[in-house]
Amino acid sequence: MGLFPEAVLPAVFVWLAVAFTLMMTVFHHRRLAARLPDDRAYYRYFLLFFGFFMAVPVAIISLGSAEPARFLAAAGLKIGKGSLGLVLAAIGVPFAALAAVIGSRDPVMQAYYPFSKRVCATAGKFAAFETAYVFLYYLPWEFLFRGILFFPLVTGIGLVPALAVQAALATLYHFGHPDTEVFAALGSGLAFGLVAYATGSFLYTVFIHAVVGVSLDILLYRRIHRRPAGHA
Repeated sequence: MGLFPEAVLPAVFVWLAVAFTLMMTVFHHRRLAARLPDDRAYYRYFLLFFGFFMAVPVAIISLGSAEPARFLAAAGLKIGKGSLGLVLAAIGVPFAALAAVIGSRDPVMQAYYPFSKRVCATAGKFAAFETAYVFLYYLPWEFLFRGILFFPLVTGIGLVPALAVQAALATLYHFGHPDTEVFAALGSGLAFGLVAYATGSFLYTVFIHAVVGVSLDILLYRRIHRRPAGHA
């Protein structure tokens, strides 16, 4: 596959198939939240997500590849076209903020986010949770869908099929989320894939994606703290 000629890539893909299965069943966030306080459940979920979808693939590549740094850079773990990336991120931020504002007014989204309601008790707990959200969830998410599941496929099957595959998988992973978010995941998946392709990096999509999620959580956190005492 061009920049990904080594046998390590199939090993990564096989691992990801196992990881997807585990994260959608045994370690699904709803199962964790059903038996743990929601803050502990989602911290555990974020750690598992980072481990399964980023740490283990990077370890497989590092141990199995003759040139792991080159391999990871080809998969988008690099600055890439920095000037273009900053421009596209600046263009994307207003749309991300608008999506957060619209989502914050949806009662279904209000019930679903933030993932943990317990961390909304104090600003410190909320800030720590959102930091973990960015680095343990959004970073591996973009590494997975706009990185390792995208760039190798571009070289193998072409841009459009690769865009479709990663967007479809990212959308399917939203199963169980609010319907509006599932539809949004398809559109953003295609857009984020194009940003990653244009810049050669998924780091800019981490930023744009995180702006959507964190902004939504901040708006809902403020909404919770504006409620009168005792209001459900």
